Amino acid sequence: MTAVDILFCNLMSILGLMLLGWIISLFDRNVTIADSLWGLGFVLVAWQTFLLNDGFAGRQLLTAVLASIWGFRLCIHLTLRNWGKSEDPRYGQWRKESGRKFWIVSLFKVFLLQAGFLWLVSLALQWAIVSEQPKSLTFLDLFGTIVWLTGFLFEAIGDWQLARFKAAKPNQGQVMDKGLWAYSRHPNYFGDALVWWGIYLIALSTPNSWWTAASPILITLVLVKITGVAMMERTIADRRPEYAEYIAKTNAFIPWFPKEKRKTR
Repeated sequence: MTAVDILFCNLMSILGLMLLGWIISLFDRNVTIADSLWGLGFVLVAWQTFLLNDGFAGRQLLTAVLASIWGFRLCIHLTLRNWGKSEDPRYGQWRKESGRKFWIVSLFKVFLLQAGFLWLVSLALQWAIVSEQPKSLTFLDLFGTIVWLTGFLFEAIGDWQLARFKAAKPNQGQVMDKGLWAYSRHPNYFGDALVWWGIYLIALSTPNSWWTAASPILITLVLVKITGVAMMERTIADRRPEYAEYIAKTNAFIPWFPKEKRKTR
């Protein structure tokens, strides 16, 4: 099976997964399931690509395992976070705006749109697994794995720290500025982007792979400008006036020392 055939098969599988999620959301009247399917979709892509081609087994297995660890953790985290709760406010607002048409609007605006993004972001992942050369692991494979691990730890630890902070009653309504959150207002999103730059570096160890930079560039832009930092900043700033002080001293995305600490040097 050619690389183009595999890319097409993966697109069809992603669409099938999201269509299933859409059907479930119609019965549940809650489209938040799309968030859980996001991470799961990458796991599906990784192993389907692994099974459909005869690329270098070492790189295939490395990339598929890394994608699976990231995807399953994210799926479990979001599922547990949303379990038993009402629909995410973002989707709730869209439901309100669309009225009775939301059942079909959600198919295109939530599930199919997310399917398209998932497939595009996974291009570096797919290419890394499909490529047959080189038939050995390289420095870029190692470097990419280190970058991936750094991003994974930022995302996982950041999510864990935030969940613990929110679970403590004294912190209700307060701004999280401890741990990794003291160095970045969104360390989990930074880690998410770094994971995909790591996957891209692994893909870059294979021939003719420079174009797969579209994957990490796209997810970074989405996280910073569309669904991640930009969206969260708008809603948090409205609900918590003290967030302005947090913005003034802490980088939005790339971790760095708080500005107040730099001034004391």
